[in-house]
Amino acid sequence: MSAGQYTPGPDRQPETDTGTSASNAARPAADRAAYGNAPSYSTGEPGTPATATTPAPRASGAPERKVTRTGVIWAAVVAALVLLILLIIFILQNQELVLVKFLGFEGSVPLGMALFIAAVTGAVFVAVAGGARILQLRRNAHRSRVQQRR
Repeated sequence: MSAGQYTPGPDRQPETDTGTSASNAARPAADRAAYGNAPSYSTGEPGTPATATTPAPRASGAPERKVTRTGVIWAAVVAALVLLILLIIFILQNQELVLVKFLGFEGSVPLGMALFIAAVTGAVFVAVAGGARILQLRRNAHRSRVQQRR
């Protein structure tokens, strides 16, 4: 149970969080090493000790699986393929020709393709605006680092 959240149990009584220990200093050295000696932070009232949740042991006794970059990339590729298949189905099911007018140009395009082109164009505009903002923030951060060195 996270701090500040109330989760009633099946008998309508609040469940207690049994998987917590005291602060980072009170944890065994093996536990601290597993988390890179990262400090635990208090989410409660000022003056209360920090608590850190420890992962619950698996019922089967098997070690917990670690998330790897390869696994994340594989999941992203699978999600992208599913979206691509759904997009292809959408375009194939919307083959009715529609008249599109833009800045004096006029033409007939399948509805699915027109919507796809509009979505991609919007995504490009958002990416350009986001990229410009990222460059602006990097430039400002660089300027402040240079001024701090002086």
